[in-house]
Amino acid sequence: MCHHGPVVGGWYKVLDRFIPGTTKVDALKKMLLDQGGFAPCFLGCFLPLVGALNGLSAQDNWAKLQRDYRDALITNYYLWPAVQLANFYLVPLHYRLAVVQCVAVIWNSYLSWKAHQL
Repeated sequence: MCHHGPVVGGWYKVLDRFIPGTTKVDALKKMLLDQGGFAPCFLGCFLPLVGALNGLSAQDNWAKLQRDYRDALITNYYLWPAVQLANFYLVPLHYRLAVVQCVAVIWNSYLSWKAHQL
């Protein structure tokens, strides 16, 4: 979706201002904030947005969010912590979004499949 790039890119800038270093400890802190704070909120916004765009009623959208959110978040934790740890430690800020978008091709395919399950 077109909002992913600006939202994630902005988030990386905030993380880099909040935790400016590039050490292993700094990368771990960034990953923990990203996965502990940003990922749950982002998924909690993404799934209902897709539901609304697909014409689900508010009640159906809420039920779908309750059904799918936990599974999507757990699946997120199988993939993204390792990706983000490497991304925050090895990749300069101006390339991080590109790295994430490469991995996101697979992730977004999963989210699309999850969002379109009945």
